[in-house]
Amino acid sequence: MDRLERLFDGEGRWISWRNIAGFWWLGLCNNFAYVVMLSAAHDILKQQETNGTEPTAAHSYHLDRGNSSSSSYDCNPVSTAAVLLADILPTLLIKAVAPFFIHQLPYGFRVLMCIATATASFLLVSFSSSVAMSILGVVFASISSGLGELSFLSLTVFFPRFVLGGWGSGTGGAGVAGALLYAAFTQAGLSPRETLLVMLVVPIIMAASYYLLLVFPASFPQWHCVVEEGRTPNTDQERRPLVSGEENEEIRDGEAPAEDSRGPLTYKDRLAILRGLLRFIIPLGVVYFAEYFINQGLLELLYFPGFSLSHAEQYRWYQTVYQIGVFVSRSSLFCVKIRGVWLMSVLQCINALLLFFAVYYHILSNAILVFVIVAYEGLLGGAAYVNTFHFISKETGDREREFAMAAASVGDSFGIALSAALSFPVHNYFCSL
Repeated sequence: MDRLERLFDGEGRWISWRNIAGFWWLGLCNNFAYVVMLSAAHDILKQQETNGTEPTAAHSYHLDRGNSSSSSYDCNPVSTAAVLLADILPTLLIKAVAPFFIHQLPYGFRVLMCIATATASFLLVSFSSSVAMSILGVVFASISSGLGELSFLSLTVFFPRFVLGGWGSGTGGAGVAGALLYAAFTQAGLSPRETLLVMLVVPIIMAASYYLLLVFPASFPQWHCVVEEGRTPNTDQERRPLVSGEENEEIRDGEAPAEDSRGPLTYKDRLAILRGLLRFIIPLGVVYFAEYFINQGLLELLYFPGFSLSHAEQYRWYQTVYQIGVFVSRSSLFCVKIRGVWLMSVLQCINALLLFFAVYYHILSNAILVFVIVAYEGLLGGAAYVNTFHFISKETGDREREFAMAAASVGDSFGIALSAALSFPVHNYFCSL
């Protein structure tokens, strides 16, 4: 804490706060469209289906299920993982392949692409006249979020490491702000399409945060490609190789550490760094796999008829409480740092097993218990995210840090995609009981 206070009490205090605020707004704006599309796209698709004169197969199935007593669960015809899968697959693809070539695109151009695709997502879903057009809008939101996350995480290497706290808190705030603002606007009488048009202000805020609020170093490559040779961003911190201490397989006897190397990273270098990142990527992926399996595969099946909230309201508040937990823990990097992401992955899997058995055996008697578990789930997930990238930044050499920050971002998206795929058969299984 003393070190952080010195950073803010010195001559650069104003610049430090501007950069923290800039990354906070970038985090919020980057994840905002992703969060909103999980709700808004479903609303608009439902509106398009009900506008038809003939009931669709999904509606017929829903009517059949609603009139049947063969299932003990109050089921939707399609799992809520359907929209999640459309919202995560483009992001996963971008995070998996872009780190190997994205350094050839200047940061200024990347941010313009994020702004353009986020704007296109809101417009496409707002004015969609078909299911395909709505899905295309969701895909654009996913592209914007994926490209933005790996770009802004890489961007943090040009700033003091404490800006990661601002980024993490902003991404956590996106979940709360997206869910609450969408609900508030629609509750106030705006249609989903009108609400999305209002939210076109979000890409504008992203542009202002990046181009006006951040204070870039004089040597920052805004409109030209990054020159990796001899570059030493983030020079206020001690730097170590990616795999340090006795685990460092890249440093042999008599060899210099990676940051003393010169020249751009080769494809072989990037694969070697990626192998070293697996100890961060795997536990982060496990945390998010368990987390989103709960959110999209189980929570819609945890309905308590005797509670004061309806099924839809219970599910909505489950998601809101979860997002609040994520926001709190993603904002915790300024106060506490947790090295054991593996422990968080184990605890999150225990949460998933507990709620799975709660769905199967009905062992929970009240929705309040689910709210407590879901809040704890959000705390674990948010803490795993910010601590993973904090320690990657801390334990990575200068030459490899920018690539490492971008490449590691694939972990959470891979876990989310796997959980979405698993949620479909789990949903169908329980609804067939």
